[in-house]
Amino acid sequence: MNVYTFIAPIVMVLLIAEIIYSVKTKNGLYNFQDTVTNLATGIGNQCVNLAVAFFVYKWYGWLYQFAPWQILATWYSLLILLLLQDFIFYWFHRLGHTINVFWAAHMPHHSSEELNLSVGIRASFTQRLFQFLFFDWVLVLLGYSPEMVYAVAAVHLLLAYWHHTQIIKKLGWFEKYFVTPSHHRVHHGVNPQYLDKNYSEFLIIWDKMFGTFEPEEEEVCYGVTHPPRSWDPIFVNFQYWKQLWDDAVAAPYWWDKIRLWFMPLGWRPRGLESNKGKRLGYTRKEQIKYQSKQYKNISPYIILQIALGMAYMMITINMSLPISAVDRIVMSSGLFMMIIAWGGLLQAKKWALSLEILRLLFMAAALVIIFNNTGIAPWTGWTTILTALLAGISIIYLSFYIKKDQLEELKVA
Repeated sequence: MNVYTFIAPIVMVLLIAEIIYSVKTKNGLYNFQDTVTNLATGIGNQCVNLAVAFFVYKWYGWLYQFAPWQILATWYSLLILLLLQDFIFYWFHRLGHTINVFWAAHMPHHSSEELNLSVGIRASFTQRLFQFLFFDWVLVLLGYSPEMVYAVAAVHLLLAYWHHTQIIKKLGWFEKYFVTPSHHRVHHGVNPQYLDKNYSEFLIIWDKMFGTFEPEEEEVCYGVTHPPRSWDPIFVNFQYWKQLWDDAVAAPYWWDKIRLWFMPLGWRPRGLESNKGKRLGYTRKEQIKYQSKQYKNISPYIILQIALGMAYMMITINMSLPISAVDRIVMSSGLFMMIIAWGGLLQAKKWALSLEILRLLFMAAALVIIFNNTGIAPWTGWTTILTALLAGISIIYLSFYIKKDQLEELKVA
């Protein structure tokens, strides 16, 4: 069972509700291109989570034999597990803002220059792996089963999802003990006084105990000190990895090439320009948000493709379906082609249209063949007709309504 198949619908309902509210109130909280990038990154993350789940169950399953006892799954043991995981996550999260290699795994989540519930989906491809590899294994040795640890980690993630909103303001006494949107807005802030604050996800008491708490006062400016300035989810996820690699290659000393990955943020190898004395962070008035020209008439097309892509993703990650690991890899490959194409379409890249048509054909063929081979639906059934119809309509729209010389630029709030 993949617990994310239960969580994903809840997340999407909350997201759609906030989008509808934002459209009706015209509050400017949603930038179309940024939102698509967030959703695309989330889809890629869910595909990667399939591999992470396999790793967790295999490695944690082996590790579980060394636990001195086995803790049964009761309401109170699961509550204790949630609190333990929250405490461990605080330190994992804090390390993610301290050491280069951990920041590389976490930075994509902070790279949006907006804050809304879609940003909660902008999850790094590598952070979940880092969490289970370096931190949560302690819980298995305490006696919690791999299934319990993986499931509660997903619940913990869901409990933090609602923090990514600007609609909910301060919540009075509740903020003394629990993390609220106000606290988490500070955490996503790039204002100098907000940098590296409010790491907690469920209980805010950890920040107050360990000196990393900061209340929300000045208007929050969202983003990172070196924003990716791209809608490509692959570049968003690997931008900082590339920065570290470039520094490692350019470093004249071998020791610096190695220790660079484990040094604090901002550290540069000897012989390269130093960051000492440079001001970190900026305010909303100083921020210039990224914007790009996209193909004209592409917005309604991408909205439809998001709905279809989410349905395709739910099939891919649904472990109750009789789909093999190889088939899921094939379907995940199609999803990655899709999100890369979206990034290109939003930036009017010439190759994006060709890639989009190719991935439509690939994903449609893969779905029909896999459904037929697994016995879910025969290739002569209605699913094939519907799949062919949707792919055909999409290709016709791209062919007749999207022109390479017709671009548009969306307004940025």
